Amino acid sequence: MQNHRVVVTGLGVCAPNGVGVPAFKEAIENGKSGIRFYSELEKLNFSCQIGGMPLISEAVKSRYFTPLQLRNFNAAGILYGVAAGIEAWQDAGLKIDDEQCDFDSGTIFGVGTLGVDKYRESIYKVDEGNTRRLGSTSVQQTMSSGVSAYLGGMLGLGNLVTTNSSACTTGTEAVLLAYERIKDGKAKRMLAGSTSDGGPYVWCGFDALRILPSKYNDKPAKASRPMAADASGFVPGSGAGALVLESLESAQQRGASIYAEILGGHSNSGGQRQEGSMTAPNPIAVKRCISDALINASVEASAVDVINGHLTATTKDDLEIQNWSEALGRKGADFPYINSLKGMTGHCLAASGSIECVASVLQLKHQFLFPNINLEQVHPAIAAQISETRIPRTKTDLQFNILAKASFGFGDVNCCLIFSTFQS
Repeated sequence: MQNHRVVVTGLGVCAPNGVGVPAFKEAIENGKSGIRFYSELEKLNFSCQIGGMPLISEAVKSRYFTPLQLRNFNAAGILYGVAAGIEAWQDAGLKIDDEQCDFDSGTIFGVGTLGVDKYRESIYKVDEGNTRRLGSTSVQQTMSSGVSAYLGGMLGLGNLVTTNSSACTTGTEAVLLAYERIKDGKAKRMLAGSTSDGGPYVWCGFDALRILPSKYNDKPAKASRPMAADASGFVPGSGAGALVLESLESAQQRGASIYAEILGGHSNSGGQRQEGSMTAPNPIAVKRCISDALINASVEASAVDVINGHLTATTKDDLEIQNWSEALGRKGADFPYINSLKGMTGHCLAASGSIECVASVLQLKHQFLFPNINLEQVHPAIAAQISETRIPRTKTDLQFNILAKASFGFGDVNCCLIFSTFQS
C-alpha cells in the first residue's frame, strides 16, 4: 500500500458572504454575514424568510460558461460548483488542456439537492405537453452527477470523476475520499468539493420541520447564532467550496504553492442507534469518528489547536461541544479554540463542509481565527464544559499547527478531517 503525503494547492469558493477566495477571506476575517431577506419566501408564507445565497454576477457567469452553455441554463448548484471548482484549479496553477485528457487528475464533487429549479421548469413544460421544449441540457442539469460531469469535461479530467452525497457531511467526506485516493497512489491530483442549490424548493422541508428561525426576518444578519444561549435554529444557505488536493511529490515537482497538509481523517455512521436518529447524531459514533480521525492522522488529542465545528445554531450545539470534549479528553481552558462559520453563511447544507474546509485552510495558511459572530451569551451548557476564552468573538491572530474539521449530517453520518500547516 502506498502512503503519499497529501497537500492542498488550490482553493475556490462561492459562499453567501463572498464569491471568490479573496472576497471570502476578507468577509470571514471581518465577520461579514451573507444572510439576507428574500421577499419570495415571504410571498410563499415561509416562517423563515431569510437565507444565504451567493451573489453571482453576469460577469462571473461569463467567466466560467460560454453563451451557448448558458442558454436554457437554470441550475444554480452547478453554477456554484463550476465557479468554485475552476477557481480552485486555476489557483493551484494548473492548466487546462483542450486536446489531451489528464489521467492523473480527477474530481469528487458532492451534492445534496441539485437541479431543483430546472426540475420545476421541466415539470411545468412536461405537464403542458411541451416536452420537446426542455432543451438539450436538461438531463445534465438535473442528474446528481451533473456538477462533476461539467467539471470533468471543462478540465479534461481522466481519473475518477464522481459525485458523493451524504447530507450535511457531503463536502467534508468528498475531501476525505479525494485524500484517500491520492494517498493510495491512485491519482496525483483531485478536485474535491461540494455544492448545494438554495431557495424555497430546497429550504421548504426544513421550514416545515420548524427548525429554522422565524423571529429574525427583519434583521437577517443577526439570525444565525451558533453556540448562543438564544440560538433558535439554523438559517438555510447554499453555495460551493472546492479544494485541489495533490500528492506532495506532484506539488513539489511543479513548484506549486502549498496552503496546508491533510494528515488524515475518518468517516462513519451512528446507525441511528442509541441517541442517533435520522436527524440526530449518535454521540458514541461522533466521538469514535473524531478519535479514529486522530489515530489515522497520527495526531495526539492534546496536539489539536483549533476546531472548526459543525455547530448549526440548534439545540444540538451543546451536545457537539460535549462530544468534542469527551473525544479529546479536554475541557475548560484546556479545550482547543473553536469556531463556526455558520454565523456568517447560514447552513449551506451539502456545501457546508467544503466551504468550511476552505475557511479552515485559510485560517491555517494565514494564522488567524475568524470570529463567532452573533454570540452575545454562550449557551450555559457549553459554558459549563469549556472556557469562553476558547470561543473567539473577534478575529484573532494565532500561531497554530493542527486544525480538526468535522461535519455531521442527516442520516446519522459523520466525517472528521485533520489539517496541519505544511512543514517540509
